[in-house]
Amino acid sequence: MSTLLHLDSSADRSTSRSRAITAAFASAFREAGPGNVVIHRDLHTDPLPHLADASLHWAAGLRAADASPEPAAEDLQRRLIDELLGADVLLIGVPLYNYSLPSSLKAWLDHIHVPGRTAPSAISSAPLAGRPAVLVAIRGGNYDSGTVNEGRDHATPVLELILGEEMGMAVTVITNSLTLASSVPALAGQAGRSESEYAHALRRARDLGEQLGSRTTAPRR
Repeated sequence: MSTLLHLDSSADRSTSRSRAITAAFASAFREAGPGNVVIHRDLHTDPLPHLADASLHWAAGLRAADASPEPAAEDLQRRLIDELLGADVLLIGVPLYNYSLPSSLKAWLDHIHVPGRTAPSAISSAPLAGRPAVLVAIRGGNYDSGTVNEGRDHATPVLELILGEEMGMAVTVITNSLTLASSVPALAGQAGRSESEYAHALRRARDLGEQLGSRTTAPRR
């Protein structure tokens, strides 16, 4: 039995490609092994508050002596971290909003990235090291090398940095670009590429969901 933590952050509830692709992954994961569990958190419809106290950026043992975060805020952060630590696989839908993360996803990230708890700092290793994290990155335009948008995706690199480099997770990125080609005249000529990428992303999500859902759960650190 394996557990998937599935996060969505798109504000589009009906035609979102990030939601469609993460749903394909989650469905394949659930069906891949008897007893597999999918925990779904919709960060848009049920948003988290911003981090309530600066001291919550740090594990309790690393906070200033006079730190006194509200118990309710500390409890919420503890529950979010426990939810993440209890998952064998993390799946995140990441639509690019104004070249960056949706604010709802950033709020979650601020709660769970805690040096001394989920990232090394006064602890010997990251508790999530090696655990799979799958990002479904959706971009409305063309972000290829040599285009005007090259380097303007400020969402995916942040997640790769924090989840991968900082927290040690094994990050895989599934992308679909040019999703606005059907509605923005300047991109209309690339609609075919967008649809092809979408079909490929769905297949890759299903394959990866099945693969990760059928593997033996690694022992907890």
